[in-house]
Amino acid sequence: MLSREDIIAGFDPNAPGTGGNLFGLPFTPETSSLVLIPVPWEVTVSYHSGTAKGPRAILEASCQVDLSIKDIPDAWKLGVSMLPIPTDLYEESIRLRELAAQHIKAVESGEKIIAGNPIVARINEATENLNIYVKSTALRWLKENKMVGLVGGDHSTPLGFFRALSEVHDRFGILQIDAHLDLRKAYEGFTYSHASVMFNALKIPGVQRLVQVGIRDYCDEELQVIERAMGRVVTFFDQDIKSASYEGKTWATICDSIIKELPQNVYISFDIDGLDPVLCPNTGTPVPGGLQFEQVVFLLKRLVKSGKRIIGFDLNEVAPSGEGDWDANVGARLLYQLCNWMAVSHGKLKAL
Repeated sequence: MLSREDIIAGFDPNAPGTGGNLFGLPFTPETSSLVLIPVPWEVTVSYHSGTAKGPRAILEASCQVDLSIKDIPDAWKLGVSMLPIPTDLYEESIRLRELAAQHIKAVESGEKIIAGNPIVARINEATENLNIYVKSTALRWLKENKMVGLVGGDHSTPLGFFRALSEVHDRFGILQIDAHLDLRKAYEGFTYSHASVMFNALKIPGVQRLVQVGIRDYCDEELQVIERAMGRVVTFFDQDIKSASYEGKTWATICDSIIKELPQNVYISFDIDGLDPVLCPNTGTPVPGGLQFEQVVFLLKRLVKSGKRIIGFDLNEVAPSGEGDWDANVGARLLYQLCNWMAVSHGKLKAL
């Protein structure tokens, strides 16, 4: 096996990207500093589907990403790779999604959710098995001293990763960028619904603080969860962010307020619908409003320069369109930023 130094020496970052490897880079999981877990899963999505195709679409689009980052010289030398996309998970997601759709249609027509519903029970069991798979996969690479990220799939997919990190870190915070609170309890009967991921995250004692940014779609039940959390959940609603900016508050000042609420160790959970839907029109549940791409990059940079440490991240809800790969292009570029700013926070790369 070639050494890491030999791999870097033999690679031309200015050449056209080649398919197969993430960002066209020459690294394997074994020779990478950062390993990405693809999770092609979207069983409980309640509106548009397609996010299970997200990891594959991002992988394919990533070869069009130029490798230089203005503030991070030699970013590509970090070494990033994605594990093989598990086709068995993707196929199971398709099968179970058909069952879930039947149940969701019945619920939307007024049918009550009864205890012991066989479809709900089957899907709850399958999604818990998924959580176990994600947790064990994350722990494997964390124990090899790799930085780890996750690419979904819908936003239910990182729960097992949260659990893995709780076995490595006593306490950490989650920075959630999202249009939705995701604080519903067992939405539509599904314990591990994509709309319940943060409700389930709060069950993990190691999650010290949940800081939510860009929120603009929610229900009363979720607001009650925030109230009962007694400060453990801090939410920066999109409307409040925009109002503050209209009144003259800078994005830098708002970012400082967000970062102040986070502990030293930070996990970033990024639902692509946290962005303006112009940037992700095919995501499962797009909502008007949201952040711009450069706003997110600025927040990441400011978070890292504050001295906080990014211990993991996920990028979810990227859904490719049959008419083009715009969503995947945006997702791939966002993923590259997440990877490299995480590396800066660990001292693996230096930023200007």
